[in-house]
Amino acid sequence: MPGIVIIGPAHPLRGGGIVSFNQRLAFAFQEAGHTCEIWSFSLQYPGFLFPGKSQFVNTPPPAGLTIRTLINSINPLNWLKVGWQLRKKNPELVIVRFWIPFMGPCLGTILRLINKKKTKVICIADNVIPHEKRPGDRLFTNYFVKSCDGFVTMSKSVLKDLQLIAPTQPAKLTVHPLYDQFGPQHSQDLAREQLGLNSLDKIILFFGIIRPYKGLDLLLAAMQVQRIRSLNIKLLIAGEFYENEVRYQQLIQEYQLQNQVILHTHFIPDEQVGLYLSAADVIVQPYKTATQSGVTPLAYYFEKPMIVTNVGGLPEMVPHEKAGLVCEPNPEAIANSIESFYKKGAAYFAAGISNERKKYEWSTMIETLFTLHKEIN
Repeated sequence: MPGIVIIGPAHPLRGGGIVSFNQRLAFAFQEAGHTCEIWSFSLQYPGFLFPGKSQFVNTPPPAGLTIRTLINSINPLNWLKVGWQLRKKNPELVIVRFWIPFMGPCLGTILRLINKKKTKVICIADNVIPHEKRPGDRLFTNYFVKSCDGFVTMSKSVLKDLQLIAPTQPAKLTVHPLYDQFGPQHSQDLAREQLGLNSLDKIILFFGIIRPYKGLDLLLAAMQVQRIRSLNIKLLIAGEFYENEVRYQQLIQEYQLQNQVILHTHFIPDEQVGLYLSAADVIVQPYKTATQSGVTPLAYYFEKPMIVTNVGGLPEMVPHEKAGLVCEPNPEAIANSIESFYKKGAAYFAAGISNERKKYEWSTMIETLFTLHKEIN
């Protein structure tokens, strides 16, 4: 299939999982013999809306990809210009990422200028109803949804939300592919040495951007439970704060966790991702709400068991007692699962992780997109 365009954030934007996903998807299309480029943002968020320290990385772009930095999310004249450029290019398929209603007016306007007789638009929807609600969310989302021809979701919860908003739109459910672009797994001892961690410690990992819905406060409360303290477990928090970190510092002080919590609360560059995953005994995702999580396929790639809460699509991705443990989103239940993990040991989950990770091939995502494209033609 000639002429595939992915619309979404890419290098040099610091977008975490979405940037990594878009770039890996473009490589997957190329590996399957198709031409593909990414149309990214010259301005993704105005400064006052961006909670992190920087929107950009200073690393070289990924070799072998065409990334065009074109879209200004707050400039309607730019939307019209990009829409007409896309119409002139006339690709056969446009893949657009949707993760936040704020992008609805921008992306919806661009997509309305496409020649729909020749170009089909498929949205990969990370969220339809956002984790953190703001005025105008439904209006912006509805405007965007009406500009698409079909949808792919990576969790049942997002598919259910989509069907409430667009019950007649073609949609397919598939799995979130593995993030396999972060290098090989390291030995745990080597990874800990490079990160300055004790090779003898029991270490659980909270990984990724820190936002309220991800439940780090629940995990900190679980760490203060006496039986967890008695196991001498260390919590490694690796990721940048996208909210005020003061409340977490206060919780660490209040719970007297200064000797149990290791803070690496900065942006984790791609070349260090494998070190953090390799260093941990188990990955903990104590989310209060969720659709799917990009941390889960990372954990599968690095063959790490997980403790996840019973929210959104997380239990779909982590079968209980096989690839990890599923618990309710409260400190006592999280503490119970941490204790249970160390009683069972990581080897208990090895076979389950190996079986599950076979599902998460990029070819599955490509096949799903192409199948949907044929159905809406």
